[in-house]
Amino acid sequence: MFTKSNAMLLVLILIWGASWPINKVAVPYSPPLLYAGLRALIGGILLTLFIWKTRNAINWRTNWKKYLIATLFNSILFFGLQTAGLLFLPGGLFSILVYFQPILLGFFAWLLLGEHLSPIRIFGLMLGFAGIAVVSVDGLTVHISAIGVTLGLLTAISWAFGVIYVKKISKEVDAYWMVAIQCIIGGMCLVGIGSIFEDWSAIQWGQPQYQLGLGFGTTIGIPFAYILYYKLVSAGEASKVGSYTFLIPIVAVLLGVIFLGETVTYRLIVGLVLVGMSIRFVSLQNKGQFKKQGENGTRAS
Repeated sequence: MFTKSNAMLLVLILIWGASWPINKVAVPYSPPLLYAGLRALIGGILLTLFIWKTRNAINWRTNWKKYLIATLFNSILFFGLQTAGLLFLPGGLFSILVYFQPILLGFFAWLLLGEHLSPIRIFGLMLGFAGIAVVSVDGLTVHISAIGVTLGLLTAISWAFGVIYVKKISKEVDAYWMVAIQCIIGGMCLVGIGSIFEDWSAIQWGQPQYQLGLGFGTTIGIPFAYILYYKLVSAGEASKVGSYTFLIPIVAVLLGVIFLGETVTYRLIVGLVLVGMSIRFVSLQNKGQFKKQGENGTRAS
């Protein structure tokens, strides 16, 4: 039966999947750090306006260090590396690399948090590594940038560490405010760094592609998507979101092929299937845990 929560989940997957090709077409019209910073900053401000009535939940004096550490991994590194990486790779391929994160998350959770690494999760991790290897070989075969592949994997690693950290502090901070503060502080840092090393005059404000990317990220990709996600979490649907994470790079690849003319090779398809199967196996093991970790379903804004 197609329920309201299923409809919300479908919309969320489409938003996250569409974010990759949309950002891909927008990035060439702006320096990457300024684009990432503005998207995060404005999106964080809009989310703050939506949840302002609950501002007492921030508890800044107690939690400021937690907010800053989470910001480093989930905003500054994630948005910065993601945006830079899209300059070097097709959006669909880059999303596959970034969505290697659930696989890394399973490994890091075992290594750093001592979580059980069951045989099915080990099998899932092995499938994931095989999938990324196939995608990487495909990239070398068609002369795809090694820098882009590296940035994609670094994005996944920073996101995985961010989730691990937020998981540890999830009972001490409000989920909505964690996202809003991460975006605002991270956006300010990225804009500040971009102002030093990049040129504001290089932003092509009038280009429809740039306007689409900035507008989508600051309204739908960040505030609306996070509100939608945490509504699913509060309804006890976080496990379902986690289990269907593997659909996001598939959506990104399909939209890239349809609207951007991106190339799909048989190795890319094989790698995508392997990564999708891997995430599915890992997510099945995490079903019981997802209800306790509302921070683990994000990305791509």
